[in-house]
Amino acid sequence: MKNGLEDVIAAETQLSDVDGEAGRLVIRGVSLEHLVDDASYEDVVILLLGGLIEGNLQKEELRRRLGHMRTEVFADIRTIDDHILELPPVDIMRALIARLPDGDDLEAALRLLAAPAVFLPAILRLKNGDKPIAPSSSLSQSADILAMLGGGLPSAEKVKALDAYLVTISDHGLNASTFASRVIASTGAGLTSSVLGAIGALKGPLHGGAPGPVLDMLDAIGTQENAKAWLNQALDRGERLMGFGHRVYRVRDPRADALKLALKPLIDVGQVDRERIELANAVEQAALMILKERKPDRPLDVNVEFYTALLLDALGFPRDAFTGVFAIGRTIGWIAHAREQALKGRLIRPRSVYVGPLPRAA
Repeated sequence: MKNGLEDVIAAETQLSDVDGEAGRLVIRGVSLEHLVDDASYEDVVILLLGGLIEGNLQKEELRRRLGHMRTEVFADIRTIDDHILELPPVDIMRALIARLPDGDDLEAALRLLAAPAVFLPAILRLKNGDKPIAPSSSLSQSADILAMLGGGLPSAEKVKALDAYLVTISDHGLNASTFASRVIASTGAGLTSSVLGAIGALKGPLHGGAPGPVLDMLDAIGTQENAKAWLNQALDRGERLMGFGHRVYRVRDPRADALKLALKPLIDVGQVDRERIELANAVEQAALMILKERKPDRPLDVNVEFYTALLLDALGFPRDAFTGVFAIGRTIGWIAHAREQALKGRLIRPRSVYVGPLPRAA
C-alpha cells in the first residue's frame, strides 16, 4: 500500500509527461518552452483534444465556435443572486457550471471551455458592484476574458501574457484534479460531471490554493531589506514559504520560468508594478539561499505558484480569483483526460487495505 498513491502508475496517457528529476514538462509531444513561445489558448485546445473528440478542430472554426459558446453561456449569469454572490468566486463558478448539460461531444466540450471564461469575469464584476460585460465572439478566448474583466480591448502584451499562462497550466500529469476527472469519466459520466469533480479537487488548499498567499507573503515582507529576516522567522515558526517546493519536481518547476518570461513584456511596457517585481526577485533569491542552507536534504525550488501570482495580479485579477483563473486553463486538460479515459481506459476501481476492528468471535 502506498499512501497518497505515491509512485503508483494509474494510467497511460499521450497528453503530458512530467519529469520531476529533469524539470521538464512535455504536452502532447511539445516541450513547454516551445509551446509557450508559439501557441495561443486555441492552439493548445487543438493539440490536446485532437483525436479524442469528433468534430472540426481547425483553428479559425474553433475560435468561431468557442466565441459563439461564450455568448450562449453568458445568459446563465442571470441566475446569480445575492445569496450565491457571498460565496468565493470558484464556488460560484462551480455552481453555474453544474447547470450545464452533460455530454461527451465537441459541443459539450466547447461549452465547458467557454463557461468558466465567461462566468469568472462576470462574478468578479458583480462582486464589485459593476455590471457584467457581455462577451465578444470576434475575440480570442484570452482577449475576451480580459475585455469582460476590465472593459475595453486589452493590450496585445496582456493578451499574450494570459495566453502564456493558460497554455502553461493546461495539463500537468495525474495531479489530484485531473485524476478526479479521469475517475469520474471512467464511470461513463459526461464531461460536465468530470469537470465539476475536478474543480472540487482543485479548490483544496493543497492543490490550487497557494498563488494568492504568495502575494500575501510579499505584502508581509514589504521591502527587499526585510526579506531574509522575514523568511527565516517564517521557517522558525514552521511555516511553509509560498511558491517554493513541489510534490513532483526535484529541481526548478519549468512552468515558473515560462511565466517569468511571460511577465517580461508587461514589465517592458510599464504594465507591471516594478517595485513589486523587484521585491519578488529579492525574495526569490533570498528564499533559495535560505532553503538550501536550512534544508540541504530537501530539493526546494521555485514552483509555478510564485510567478502565477505576479502574472495574474498584473493582469488585474484579485487574488481570491486565482484558483478560478487556473480552472479556466486547466479545464482543457481535464476534458482531454476524461475523453482519453473514456475511450481507452476502464472503470477505475482500486482496492483498499482494511485496518479497522475485526468482528468478535462467536
